[in-house]
Amino acid sequence: IVIGAGAAGLFCAGRIAHKGKTVLVIDHAKNPAEKVRISGGGRCNFTNLHTTPKNFLSNNPHFAKSALARYTPRDFLDLLARHNIAWHEKTLGQLFCDERSGAIITMLLSELNPGELALETSVDKVEKTSDGFALSTSHGALQCTSLIIATGGLSIPKMGATGFAYDIAKQFSHDVIEPRPALVPFTFSGDLKDQFAEISGVAVDVNTHTETASFDEAMLFTHRGLSGPAILQISSYWKPGGDVTIAMRPDIDFADALKSTRETRPRQSLNATLEDFLPKRLVAMLQAKGDLPSAPRLADLSNKAIAAVAETISHWTITPTGTEGWRTAEVTAGGIDTATLSSKTMESRSVADLYFIGECVDVTGWLGGYNFQWAWASAAAAAEAVCG
Repeated sequence: IVIGAGAAGLFCAGRIAHKGKTVLVIDHAKNPAEKVRISGGGRCNFTNLHTTPKNFLSNNPHFAKSALARYTPRDFLDLLARHNIAWHEKTLGQLFCDERSGAIITMLLSELNPGELALETSVDKVEKTSDGFALSTSHGALQCTSLIIATGGLSIPKMGATGFAYDIAKQFSHDVIEPRPALVPFTFSGDLKDQFAEISGVAVDVNTHTETASFDEAMLFTHRGLSGPAILQISSYWKPGGDVTIAMRPDIDFADALKSTRETRPRQSLNATLEDFLPKRLVAMLQAKGDLPSAPRLADLSNKAIAAVAETISHWTITPTGTEGWRTAEVTAGGIDTATLSSKTMESRSVADLYFIGECVDVTGWLGGYNFQWAWASAAAAAEAVCG
């Protein structure tokens, strides 16, 4: 039995069914794989060509290596080819369906046999037996020799996310790393929130970094704070109360650019010069905040003043109040402690024939298809183990 009809659960069950084993997928939701359906703007960013273990966050950074090595993005592309699903690459190795994401769901369901999916079925109790597990469900009692938990994390509760996997893990004496929202926008309070709201919709290419991670992508100002790929990425590494340092347009040496313009156009204002590289509304906000000097002409700025401006733009340090939380988090960081699982099979080290796969495990991928690749890889590892 696989509990959870999301990406990992359906994929795992399909591989088990192909090996000739009897499998049943249970889910409390009305429809399967809803997170697959909404992913990638409705076109499912199903993997990333550049997947390596370095693209994942975990208390044990080595845990994901085995599964990722044995089921790669190319393996998933082979599966798409067998189902005649066309795809395209966007930036940074991100792969999307040419069709809507429903094509991926249809493919996952087609790998199952009739009667192997039980939706709108809740699991009330799980017990270990001498030859497997006994489940009490809303549709009656069930028994299985192997039990695979694939119910995901806490992100996007309106789609039915629950802490079921963590409850089962704790029931069988597994540790759970405190779950937290990941790939999630930052929020701010006070003047900073108001200033960001005034330029909501403005985007700029940035480098975001903390002590442990760094990302070069776009940042978006919102009514409540900051979003965009660069912010979502760094949010997975941010700890409450911590700072995030932002370099706007990291491809530009602002000190050199300002000095050069001062030589050729000394009467030009600082703001007008910066607007050659940054959105006008962003420059105006920095000016209003007092982050930029109010000199009317570049000629009035010393080299020291120019260096200070460049430092402000390239090392803008902010302290988020928090994040948008589970409501908008794309994934869950933390989860079932990998020290209690086999990295080769995803099986519990203490309870035979009990497996945990996908997002419920303490393995969190970057934005850009990496979390789906972890779903496929961890599911494949468990399916291979179950089928012997």
